[in-house]
Amino acid sequence: MSTAFTLKFACDDRPGIVSRVTTGLAAIGGNIQEASHFNDQLTGRFFCRLAFTVPAGVTETTVRENVSDGLTQLAATWSVTGDRSRMRVLIMASKLDHCLADLLYRWRIGELPMDVVGVVSNHPCEVYQHIDLSDVPFHHLPVTKENKPEQEAKLLAIVDEYEVDLVVLARYMQILSDELSASLAGRCINIHHSFLPGFKGAKPYHQAYERGVKLIGATAHYVTGDLDEGPIIAQDVEPVTHRDTPEQLVRKGRDIERRVLARAVRHHLESQVLLNGRTTVVFPD
Repeated sequence: MSTAFTLKFACDDRPGIVSRVTTGLAAIGGNIQEASHFNDQLTGRFFCRLAFTVPAGVTETTVRENVSDGLTQLAATWSVTGDRSRMRVLIMASKLDHCLADLLYRWRIGELPMDVVGVVSNHPCEVYQHIDLSDVPFHHLPVTKENKPEQEAKLLAIVDEYEVDLVVLARYMQILSDELSASLAGRCINIHHSFLPGFKGAKPYHQAYERGVKLIGATAHYVTGDLDEGPIIAQDVEPVTHRDTPEQLVRKGRDIERRVLARAVRHHLESQVLLNGRTTVVFPD
């Protein structure tokens, strides 16, 4: 019997990085199952993801102790997660519910290894009558210009109360303040209805139709204070033609948004994403 873990880290590039880390793993019987790394020639940074097993009885604390010395010497940013540990996820949505419904479905069938600890919306629960929310705590936080600071404080209280690891904006149509974005840095993913950059604002598919685009798409990214400019995790596009009406673009766009957001969430849950300044390193499956 063995226990599986994933280690991801980033540091300035130099000789001997991998050996410093794997020496600590070897000391506790660590057996590497998968290794991915990337040397960014532009920034001089080294990024690595190691999936490994250790003998039964070796705890996560022991794993951390055995890799921490080498990683500290490298001045690395790093994290260790066990395959049996599941992130606690809070989903936020507005009236458009296709991404919310999709994430809940993928969670319930076991496709996304997470624990959904709640749903937050600026609309009442009745908006989602066709979605089963019976096993998920629902929080109605209506937002106006006047009460936005108060409602964001309540949201942070929910994040703290439920010990949330990841917040997912599943077409949540409220702009987060700079302060809230900073509080959720690196643990909040948004889906944008565009293959960024372009067609921002209201009715993006109608804008695309008016411009006669031949591709539509969606972008999932980490939330920052710069609206829709956070580090990109996943994107996808789909070809369209002059025959597609705005309504058909909306339908196709919903499908793209669902799969791009789910892909980005899965990458985050499985420790496949490392931040690289304003961009990301996303190791493949």
